[in-house]
Amino acid sequence: MPKSAIRLVRFTGRLLLALAAVAMLVVLFLALIALTDGAGSGLAAWLPALGLGAVLATWRGRRRTWPARLAPFLPVAVAAALTASVCIPTVPTARRYPPALPFVTAQHWSLTTGSRVAVYHYPPAHPGPRHPIPLVYLNGGPVRGISVLDHRFLQLLARQGYDVYAYEQAGGGRSDLLPMGQYTISRSVSDLAAFIDRLNKGQADILGFSSGGAVLTRALADPRVAARLHRAIIAEPGPMDGPTAHITGHKGRKSARGLAPAPTGTRSTDVPRYAVAFGLMRLGLLTPDTGLIGQAEGDNAFTAADLGSDTASAYCARDAHRIPAEDTAQNFSFSPAASLRIQRTVKDSPSIAPQLRHSRTPAMLMIAECSSQIRQWETTVLANDPAIQRTQYMPGVGHHMWNGLDDNNDRAAAVITAFLQDNPAPLPNYPTRDEIPTFLRDHK
Repeated sequence: MPKSAIRLVRFTGRLLLALAAVAMLVVLFLALIALTDGAGSGLAAWLPALGLGAVLATWRGRRRTWPARLAPFLPVAVAAALTASVCIPTVPTARRYPPALPFVTAQHWSLTTGSRVAVYHYPPAHPGPRHPIPLVYLNGGPVRGISVLDHRFLQLLARQGYDVYAYEQAGGGRSDLLPMGQYTISRSVSDLAAFIDRLNKGQADILGFSSGGAVLTRALADPRVAARLHRAIIAEPGPMDGPTAHITGHKGRKSARGLAPAPTGTRSTDVPRYAVAFGLMRLGLLTPDTGLIGQAEGDNAFTAADLGSDTASAYCARDAHRIPAEDTAQNFSFSPAASLRIQRTVKDSPSIAPQLRHSRTPAMLMIAECSSQIRQWETTVLANDPAIQRTQYMPGVGHHMWNGLDDNNDRAAAVITAFLQDNPAPLPNYPTRDEIPTFLRDHK
């Protein structure tokens, strides 16, 4: 074999060994990140991993001449550079709140629970009769700011004579953050009760969407909170408790997930620090209260593009190429760590079905044709809440039922206002409790 070929083989072998050494150190670093829960912004993992790498490099070079002794340190230096990027913040570590909206003023209310929430008020804008009961909106997320698309829908309800209030749940949007350990589904329910008390207008009608629907369902199961509710609209609810959260079942008709164009804009996960942090959190290898990134830093880093196909899953397949912009980049706000924390408290909670069966608050359930929710999350509420007076199966829409497309906002508003006024429903009462098995079989 020619000497040049021999040299090439040796070089290739050394290069592969160096790359393997880099990979091993990176894997070791990630393992230590998980073991230390990211302590010290990752430095508690970075220093031992690189220290061990340096020790091994010193041992490998002990019999070499002086210049050659430096060669084993090259993989250590490369690994150090790669992993150091996980330890260095690239966004502010103090919370940056969204700027003021041009069409509504955000007030800030301190609740008796200790939460300080951003509140939006849309007074009745209809020249005709005004409805005396205030309507409170609980948005989804959890711990997500209210989107501009939702604000437009709330304005539509106000134009129909409703006194509409909405608040961003603690940690979301312009509301103040909580210590991570205080984000629980129980706290969300307590905040709802405290908000109605702070409103000081007697009982309130509540519209709860997605995870907000889960909060509302749990409020109906708590007699102390339910006493504050006049009527309840549960729209596309998330799982109400641990047993429901662990149900595996089918979803609605095909959504736009996998069909819609990829969302545009920068992603936090393009940065190694946030790709590691959010990725390991989703895998359960880092706690929401990880020392790798603080709550505020994570909120600042997360973008709408990070939601990826989750947004598309809220629309029907037929709408895949016309999904509206739900929010502006300036208004978008989502707390991934706090959201995971609340979801885990739901999964760890016992069944609320026995308490929900005593509910007496008049309620309505809204289900979307192309729902991305597990169907049993919705039908479990229907099966266990005897006070649900009507179910409205909304054709032609996905999880985000009021989405600005076609007449979807008007149709959703018609269903909601008919129930609040105790008028005949614009759609059939479907499914009823007796029709749940047939519904689950036929609508998938």
